[in-house]
Amino acid sequence: MFMARVKGNVVTTQKVEKMKGRKMLVVEPVRVNPDNSGIIGTGRSFIAVDTLGAGTGELVVITQGSSSRMTSGTSDAPVDCVIIGIIDSVTIMGDKLYETDQ
Repeated sequence: MFMARVKGNVVTTQKVEKMKGRKMLVVEPVRVNPDNSGIIGTGRSFIAVDTLGAGTGELVVITQGSSSRMTSGTSDAPVDCVIIGIIDSVTIMGDKLYETDQ
């Protein structure tokens, strides 16, 4: 599992039958700064299937590979990356690095 930030969405007009109706988002994996001062992007990006309703700018938990096909919303689809959680807060060694506005 990895932390990632939702950067945007993907719209496709043509896709395989098993992917129809599935929301896809662009996510950038993030990491904690070595000095625990914050969370920064890695500069890479993935397309992840969203079964939870995540939005742009939110911090999420993603999983990749065969684990991404183990959710009830992706078990029958050719999925390699899925959002499995929306993060409310991240605390490292007593320091709160992230907290959602909601």
